[in-house]
Amino acid sequence: MHTLEERLALTISIAQEAGELIRKARAEQSFSQRLKADEELVTDVDVAVDQLIRQRLNGYFPGEALLSEELAPERALDANVAKLWVVDPIDGTVNFAQGLKHVAVSIGWMEEGVGKVGVVHAPFLNETFSAAEGLGAFCNQQPIQAGKVSLLAETLVGTGFPYQKEARLALMPRLEAVLAKCRDVRRNGAAALDLCDVACGRLGAYYETVSPWDFVAGWVIAREAGATVGHLAAIPEGVPADLYPKELLVAAPAVYQAMERLLLDASQ
Repeated sequence: MHTLEERLALTISIAQEAGELIRKARAEQSFSQRLKADEELVTDVDVAVDQLIRQRLNGYFPGEALLSEELAPERALDANVAKLWVVDPIDGTVNFAQGLKHVAVSIGWMEEGVGKVGVVHAPFLNETFSAAEGLGAFCNQQPIQAGKVSLLAETLVGTGFPYQKEARLALMPRLEAVLAKCRDVRRNGAAALDLCDVACGRLGAYYETVSPWDFVAGWVIAREAGATVGHLAAIPEGVPADLYPKELLVAAPAVYQAMERLLLDASQ
């Protein structure tokens, strides 16, 4: 048995070790890349980092289930396990391949369908965001809190877009509404880091549809930092809210309802 504090400490160490592997691969430019069937980029570093994380988690937490983008995506909404690790070895693969810095290792842990531990490590930004249920949220071991923004006009909003270009058109009404009513939009290409930016007040809100491995860790961190987390769509019966990745909305508490109404109205 491990306490939440012990799980958090071990998860941080695993994420930072994975980050070193990513930094080394970038420095050496020793990776290949290809497109998945859904047009998503993947490199052999994604797979190598995934295998490293899997090996470490199996060593520290034998028998606990693991959901990973690279090795087990078909189990994305299988919530029938008591303890589940949700891993994205490289969130922001395109950024990684292009030499950009918004790249992260994302590792979350869920118990009975509730996110309990989250670690998001950004190796090129030298930042490690971490949180565990009831213990607060941190960046590089310093406490963080969601922002105090209270007006949409002052809210900087993060979002992202799907790889399939035809699917982007349906998102334009919401984007137009946000650009019209909010301060501005940022699209950094790494959902886990967008969530952490809400958690530490750099962004006032974030909305997007992603995959479980993109958001579970950052969701825990944002919630522990005092952000309001929720969904713009109904959650299917039997799927934990902390694992359901569609139509996420995470925001500073004072603007959450206004953002929710803005986005819902725009999509009608």
